[in-house]
Amino acid sequence: MYVLLREFEGRPAATAGRGKDPVNEAMIRHWCEAMGDAHPAYAGPDAVAPPAMLQAWTMGGLSGHADRSSAYDELLALLDGAGYRSVVATDCEQEYLRPLRPGDRITFDAVIESVSPRKTTKLGTGHFVTTRMDVQADGEPAGTHRFRILKYAPAGAPKREAAAGAGAQPAARRPRPVVNRDNRGFWDGVAEHRLLIQRCTGCGTLRFPWLPGCNACASPDWDTVEACGAGTVFSYVVMHHPPFPAFDPPYAVGLVELAEGVRMITNITGVPYDKVRIGMPVRLEFLRVDEDLELPVFRGSEG
Repeated sequence: MYVLLREFEGRPAATAGRGKDPVNEAMIRHWCEAMGDAHPAYAGPDAVAPPAMLQAWTMGGLSGHADRSSAYDELLALLDGAGYRSVVATDCEQEYLRPLRPGDRITFDAVIESVSPRKTTKLGTGHFVTTRMDVQADGEPAGTHRFRILKYAPAGAPKREAAAGAGAQPAARRPRPVVNRDNRGFWDGVAEHRLLIQRCTGCGTLRFPWLPGCNACASPDWDTVEACGAGTVFSYVVMHHPPFPAFDPPYAVGLVELAEGVRMITNITGVPYDKVRIGMPVRLEFLRVDEDLELPVFRGSEG
């Protein structure tokens, strides 16, 4: 199996791809509003794009890119066929070579850089797939974006090779959250039905999601405040495709603005997906997904 996977290394995932839009002020503004980033460098006549937007200018949306190679889809299909049907994004690395400014035309090339040997993680057993995208702006190198996913069989779920002829498969479970030293306090709060927000003890800034340091003053010191549970839908999407195991599309995923002022991505429950609206009041509740996973979600009301 791994011999077949290694054959994909070095194959193009996209060749001579073109960004669907030039770098523009509207997308920069939307990004900064969503991220809560009011840095003056991102506005005005001499604006530059936030560096972390590097990938945003290359994204193809629902219609995709005409220049996309079939190799990446073939690789994922091979992993699916072997029973590694679950997927989680694990990390990305970006290198910035020059600022992007409104009017820059973006082109890119992407390659399947590596496929790992089979690895066993807390989520399950599978293979890490890394792609590298080289981004150009008006023909000049602008940056490199590496993106890594894990295609895996959830822990306790038999892979196809081992389960052939074994009859019905157990129901798929949602991916497990990655709990580490930086966010363990958040998940400890969830276990107690408390939604905890980090607060910098240096400048008092609230932050969510949890981070190891303050993005306002860089202090590493923090404590927590408990959210009151009230919020409103700041933005949302309705997921139709692609379908994932343990999820039943269509369903609404919302960016909820908490009464405390921070925002979090969560499921919207209690109303049909097509009744969710921006500005809708929502209320915190805790959803038992399975025997050992409970998640904070927000319930809306059609009234």
